Amino acid sequence: MRLQAEWLTDAGTTAVFDALAGHGAWFVGGCVRNGLLGLEVADIDICTEVRPEKVMELAAVAGLRAVPTGIDHGTVTLVADGRPHEITTLRRDIETDGRRASVAFTGELAEDAARRDFTMNALYATRDGAVLDPNGEGLADLEARRVRFIGDADARIAEDYLRILRFFRFHAWYADPAGGMDAEALAACAAGVDALASLSRERVGAEICKLLSAPDPAPAVAAMEQTGVLAAVLPGASSRALTVLTGLEDGLALDAVRRLAALGGEDVAERLRLSKADARRLALYREEMAGMSPPGALGYRHGRDAARDVLALRAALIERPSGEDALRAVEDGARAVFPVKAADLPQVQGKALGDRLKALETAWINSSFSLTKDQLLSQ
Repeated sequence: MRLQAEWLTDAGTTAVFDALAGHGAWFVGGCVRNGLLGLEVADIDICTEVRPEKVMELAAVAGLRAVPTGIDHGTVTLVADGRPHEITTLRRDIETDGRRASVAFTGELAEDAARRDFTMNALYATRDGAVLDPNGEGLADLEARRVRFIGDADARIAEDYLRILRFFRFHAWYADPAGGMDAEALAACAAGVDALASLSRERVGAEICKLLSAPDPAPAVAAMEQTGVLAAVLPGASSRALTVLTGLEDGLALDAVRRLAALGGEDVAERLRLSKADARRLALYREEMAGMSPPGALGYRHGRDAARDVLALRAALIERPSGEDALRAVEDGARAVFPVKAADLPQVQGKALGDRLKALETAWINSSFSLTKDQLLSQ
């Protein structure tokens, strides 16, 4: 099988391979997987027989910028034509504790492939796109859109407990929805649930947000709930509203925060170490989901996109789509501009001015934005 993708002949990528000329080097992992599936490739990873220090020397000779992003573990990032290429020396694991691994460099592609997580991630490609499958299972599993651990699932998870969450994330993104989940993998994920507490919240949060950004994460999240994984990372969360929500998202961007709001759970922003902006948005969604603000007021106060998110979340809770009238009201509210300014009330000062403006604004919103400036001032 041969990989055919435009980025194979990208000038920057070609320059990186030119720098490594004469040494073994292969594309690996996500760029090969996504390239074969015809999906977007965001990151280009390359593995090589060359030790990281030598990679730095070769880059300097070629005039490429080299960044020692993970040199202790064999990784150097080469920037060519403004694009980063992560170069990692072939490795094998020496010792793992479920969070990090001690590695030794190797010259064997098969040893490097054996330490990876899923069969579809242990695919390699030569500079001209010829695909290599050292484990002998990756191509078949990728063609079947089947997510499976390499070798023994319990052993792979014990090497890095984050692989439990990665299994569900990869299933959401790459698996055939009609194919079901690998039974051995599910059993291993359920058996390793308690170990998830040892992971940093940042790593957990990143995985959950990536999972929830998939086109339809609901089946994977439902499986997480059944195995106890969801309760371990988000106590109190439930997949029910998310399952309904994903059927009501026509016209809405794929959004992890909106879907987090549907899941519920306790202390979600803190448990997942969300950014301040995402934490504020999550709090807004939760407040307005349970609130009584009419659609027009939502559009006016929060903008069109956030208001439509809230309507979708409310609809998911009652398992019934929002009507066209509600959507039109959101649009009207998002375009509305309150006609009264402080200068229109010169006789009112201090706190009374703020109270008066707020009361007039409320009356204006309740009129569906129909009251004019003169009508409001005459009240």
